[in-house]
Amino acid sequence: MVSLSEWRERVAAALDETLGFWERHSHDPEHGGFFSCLSRDGSVYDDTKYVWMQGRQIWVYSRLYRTFPRFRRPELLEAARAAGEFLLRCARLRPGSPRVAFALSRAGTPLRLQRAPYSELFCAMGLDELGRATGEARYRAEARQWVLAVWGWVRGAPQEWGPPRVPGCPPRQSFGVPMMLLALGLQLLEGGGGDPQIEAVAEWGAQRLLLHLQRGDQVVLENVSPEGQELGGSEGRLMNPGHALEGGWLLLQFCARRGAGAPGAPGALGALGALGARAVAALVERPLQWGWDPQHGGLFAFLDADGLCPTQLEWPMKLWWPHAEAMGPILPHFPPFLPHFRPISSWSGP
Repeated sequence: MVSLSEWRERVAAALDETLGFWERHSHDPEHGGFFSCLSRDGSVYDDTKYVWMQGRQIWVYSRLYRTFPRFRRPELLEAARAAGEFLLRCARLRPGSPRVAFALSRAGTPLRLQRAPYSELFCAMGLDELGRATGEARYRAEARQWVLAVWGWVRGAPQEWGPPRVPGCPPRQSFGVPMMLLALGLQLLEGGGGDPQIEAVAEWGAQRLLLHLQRGDQVVLENVSPEGQELGGSEGRLMNPGHALEGGWLLLQFCARRGAGAPGAPGALGALGALGARAVAALVERPLQWGWDPQHGGLFAFLDADGLCPTQLEWPMKLWWPHAEAMGPILPHFPPFLPHFRPISSWSGP
């Protein structure tokens, strides 16, 4: 059985391999930014640049540069900076607008718009971390403006956002929106230095995320009403184990920021407070139980809270990211979760 130290070595090797692949093949030296559509041999089969991927890759490069001495290489930071400047120059639909395209041409012309705020939030995530890595406050200021714009939209500020409302479609809140705003609040607040507006964003995200814990916290529903009531039909019963685990880790970080116990600290499970204990039970322990395939192993992509067949055709697939959410940020930090870590790591490993 693979030990945690062996898994750490595997992860380090995989990170080096992945980062090397990106550095060799994803950079656009002409326009800045990153190519997303790469074949196994590194060839670019579509030069569309997806804005959410730009933000994520900027964040990864900047975070590694800032926090890992072995990645403190100028060329890594300069690639992140070039991509950040590409976003600032091209991602907005019009100058001065916080609205961002979903996809750009190689040269930066907007191609598609998504009726969701994730492009804006991933821009903010990447630029905030780029500002920390470079020491340039202007990147973090841009990130803050994007986060506050999205927070306004989700609370009703005028903006063309979300699907068109039709008479038979009840209003709903999807799990991803408060989860992402909680994540961005925590990102912008990292390192101290209180910002009342961003503190309010994180608090809003945490409280709205809790509305998705339903049926006595036995299930985590992807969609609820804005008031936190369960919706009818298959969309109302939809569950996503990976999202639940991701939300659990964010709530644990939120608890740590409020001084209710730091994840990974000795005795942390007992020091998390009521909110942290609820997050552990409802968003970690139970999703690892109901999300696990007892026959073949692995976490399902989607499930139905009543055990019926989800309408998502990919529901029985085993995607990489829910397993990464389980193994990386949560299970190794709490010894009581190690019995869950071992089957997930054995199922996921080479």
